Amino acid sequence: MIATSLLILVTASCKKETFITGAEARLNTSVDSLHFDTVFTTTGSVTHSFRIFNDNDQKLRLSSVKLNGGSASSFKMNVDGIAGTEVNNIELDANDSVHVFVTVKIDPNTANLPFVIQDSITIQYNGNTKQVQLEAWGQNANFLRSRIITANETWNSTKPYVILGGLLIDTNIVLTIEKGTRVYLHADAPFVVDGTLAINGEKYDSTRVVFRGDRLDEPYRDYPAGWPGIFFRGSSKDNVLNYTIIKNAYQGLVADKPSVNANPKLTLNECIIDNCYDAGILGLHTYIKAQNCLISNCGKNVILAQGGQYDFNHCTIAAYSNAFLLHKEPVLLVTNFIKQNNVLLTADIVALFRNCIFWGDNGTVDDEVITSKQGTSTLFNVNFQNCLWKVKNNPADIASSNIIANENPQFDSVNNQLRIYNFRLRDESPAKNKGVTTGVAVDLDGNPRAIGIPDLGCYEKQ
Repeated sequence: MIATSLLILVTASCKKETFITGAEARLNTSVDSLHFDTVFTTTGSVTHSFRIFNDNDQKLRLSSVKLNGGSASSFKMNVDGIAGTEVNNIELDANDSVHVFVTVKIDPNTANLPFVIQDSITIQYNGNTKQVQLEAWGQNANFLRSRIITANETWNSTKPYVILGGLLIDTNIVLTIEKGTRVYLHADAPFVVDGTLAINGEKYDSTRVVFRGDRLDEPYRDYPAGWPGIFFRGSSKDNVLNYTIIKNAYQGLVADKPSVNANPKLTLNECIIDNCYDAGILGLHTYIKAQNCLISNCGKNVILAQGGQYDFNHCTIAAYSNAFLLHKEPVLLVTNFIKQNNVLLTADIVALFRNCIFWGDNGTVDDEVITSKQGTSTLFNVNFQNCLWKVKNNPADIASSNIIANENPQFDSVNNQLRIYNFRLRDESPAKNKGVTTGVAVDLDGNPRAIGIPDLGCYEKQ
C-alpha cells in the first residue's frame, strides 16, 4: 500500500515537471492591449505591465516574446527582468505567470499635435502566437527646466509647456499666456511670480488656459497635489487671469503681501480652481478681485488671512468629500490675523462677497463660512450681500443682507463615485434670480447674465 502511494506521488510529480508541447496548450495574458496616455516627447513615461499566464498543469516553454518594432521601436520591453527586443526560451511553471514591463519614449519631431505611436508584442509557444497591442499618444512640447524668465515673454498654444524643477517670473517682467495654451508642471515645479502673469484665455474649452500636473496616466491624472501651485510673491503686481483652469495642485493660487500699487495684486475672471489638496486660493494680507470663479473640491477652498482687500462677485465655492479628499474644513475662512512663531500678526481687512454660493456636503463641516477677528486695533469690514451659504452658526463680526441660509443650491449633478461635478443650477434652485445687479455681463461659461436680477454663483441658468 505504501509503495503504491509513493508510485502515485512520483508519477504526479514527474507529470508536473514535464513540458506541455502540443498546440492545445492554454496561454492567457492579463490584457490584450496597453495604452499610454499623452507622453511628452523626450520625457519618457511611467512603466506599464502585463502578465502572461500558463493555464496548464504542466510547464510551458515560450519560444519567444518579441517586440515587433525591434530596436527602432519607441517602446522598450523587459520580460521577467531581462531587457531586450526579443527574449527566448522562457520557462513557465504549471499555473504560473511572468511579468512583461513596457515603457515608451518618443523622440522629438515637428508635429505639434498629439500623434499615435503603435507597436505590438508577439508571444510564441508550441507553434501558436498571441499578441498584445501597444499604443501611446505622444506630443511634442516646450520643455523648461528650472527656468527664470528675465525678459518679457509670450507663450502661445502651438505646443504645450512642460515645466520641470520650477519656473520664476522675475521682478518687473511680464509673462503673457495666450488662449488655448496648456501648461503641465512636474511634482517638483512651483510656478513663482515676482513680476506679472497675464493670461488671455477665452470662454470655449479649447481656448481656456490650463495649468495641471504632468502625470496624465491613470490614476495619477486625477490626484490632488500633483504639482506645487502658482505663487504671487511680494513684488508681484497687476496679475490678471482670464478663463484659466488650475487643477490638481497642492495649493492652487497663493498671493502674499499687499499690492504695490492701487490695482489688485491678483484679478481672476471666469476661472476654475479645482481638486487642490490644501487651499484653492490662499490670500495673505493681499488684494484679490474675483468674478465668475468656481473654487471646488479643495482641502480648504478659500483662505483669506491676516487682513487685506478682497472682492468676490458671482463665485461658487463648494466642496464634496470624495475618494481623494475628505471635506473637513470650511469652504471660506476670513481672518484679520495669522500666528507666526507664536506671534499674533493683525492687519485691516475689507472684504465684500456678492452673489456667491458657499456650500459643502458629504463631510464633517457644520459652518462653511467662518470669520475670525483678533484684537481691536484693526478694521474688520466684512460684508456678504445676496449670498447662499450653509452654516449652523452665523459668521461673526460681519454685515450681511439678503442671505439664503441652509437651502441646498440644487447643483445640476453631483456624483462622487463617478467624479461628476456640474455646478450649474437646476431649474428649481433657490439661487435663481436672487442676486443683486453689479454690472457683470456674462457668467463662467461666457453666457450672458440676466438683464434683470441675476442668479447667484458663477453660472447663470440659461
